[in-house]
Amino acid sequence: MTLPHVPRRSLFSLAALGAGAGIAGSLSLPSVAHADSRDHSIGYGPLVVDPKGLIDLPAGFSYNVLAISNAVLANGVAVAPTTLTDGGENSPSRYDGSGSFPRRGGGAVLVQNHENGTTAVFPVPHRSGITYDSGAAWGGTTTLSVDRNGHRVSEIVSLSGTISNCAGGVTPWNTWLTCEETEIKAGESGATKNHGYVFEVDPHDQRRNADPQPIKAFGRYPHEAMVVDPSSGCTYGTEDAGSPNGLLYRWTPDRHGRSRGFRDLGPTAGTLEAMYCTKSGAFVPDLSVFSQLGTTLDVTWVKVPDRDAASISTRKQFDYLTKDTTGAYTVPVAGPAGPITRSRKLEGAWWSRGGFYFDASYARPSDGSASTHDGQIWFFDVSRQKIRLIAYFPATADQDVDVDGPDNLTVNPHGGLVICEDGDGVNHLVTVGLDGSSAFFGRNRNDSEFTGANFSPDGRTLFANSQEPGVVFAIAGPWRRS
Repeated sequence: MTLPHVPRRSLFSLAALGAGAGIAGSLSLPSVAHADSRDHSIGYGPLVVDPKGLIDLPAGFSYNVLAISNAVLANGVAVAPTTLTDGGENSPSRYDGSGSFPRRGGGAVLVQNHENGTTAVFPVPHRSGITYDSGAAWGGTTTLSVDRNGHRVSEIVSLSGTISNCAGGVTPWNTWLTCEETEIKAGESGATKNHGYVFEVDPHDQRRNADPQPIKAFGRYPHEAMVVDPSSGCTYGTEDAGSPNGLLYRWTPDRHGRSRGFRDLGPTAGTLEAMYCTKSGAFVPDLSVFSQLGTTLDVTWVKVPDRDAASISTRKQFDYLTKDTTGAYTVPVAGPAGPITRSRKLEGAWWSRGGFYFDASYARPSDGSASTHDGQIWFFDVSRQKIRLIAYFPATADQDVDVDGPDNLTVNPHGGLVICEDGDGVNHLVTVGLDGSSAFFGRNRNDSEFTGANFSPDGRTLFANSQEPGVVFAIAGPWRRS
């Protein structure tokens, strides 16, 4: 997400971790936070202190460290980060959204985004043949192979020359859609091409990643996450943006049906539209006003006039409010496409049977929202064309013990969801039940957001990242159906 990142307090060592580091001890902070006051079974029990100082997890769970970026300290001694196996450079900074795919011989192959902007400490190195823009020496993706025991095998560059690769999504044909969360154009910040696109990355065949081309049909805007409907071929994308707040988009192919890839789509293929919600027939301009679990809204779609945003951002092609002289959002601006439904901080999205989950990290009147909250999770029912509120996190004063700032999320094959906190105070991995219940699953001891949560194809391993200083974890333990 595009919030300023404060300096991180804790530094640590790959050498001090070992493989499958155990955890022991008791965490003094309360380890469970709920969207309501009832007792639920979605959690895995109290968190216990990790003696390595990385992640506090429930008893019985352990982790391996797969990659680490940036120089770190262990007891005052500097330790080198991991390096790329295809060139020897430092593992790139700011691991973000990721997806995992089956690996021949067992294990998984992860495609990892790097949310590197112009100030990247360790940018994704340019590689011949897979660099989109030679002037954008920051973001991209790496592909990380993991064996059946959750140990690192290799890490290589799979896309370079992009900017702020934030979230994305897996496709039904086992590729990764990586999203640029930017609107930088050619001639800005050294870029020689326009940015703000989605790219498709093959986790297994580097030849298919050659000559990377943006999927312009999906539009140019600050993309966050993507999902693909396997039956219709429609894609849905969240937008993390402000002034004005972002939209939820749908791209519909010219011919419905299962696709085998998006690389050959023309820039005007299909139709890009934005979500328009109503409740009991009344237009809903802002999702932030809803807090009652089970709230259901009807969805229709409005076409985006200029999906490539040649002169104006896609979200500004609809009606919006801008600031008056006092700084309040009261001045109406008419867009050519008319009214639309907005939300602050539309972030993670993940496909499930019959639809997908998506979240909004927070909302405040000071950012143009109509109400205040510290997170919403919605489910989009594709066949019914409705969204339903399944979890709500009210704004509270103490962010160490309350869930706030849901960002990346994934469906838990053992039941419910796992979300990554990127909020104030201590950040956690959080399990969320479909009744709105929630519980802390992992506590980040490094004062950084969690990113990229996703499960291995066999459901045995949860992969997750600590964005600063940049660590990739493989977490295993006694998963149970809930």
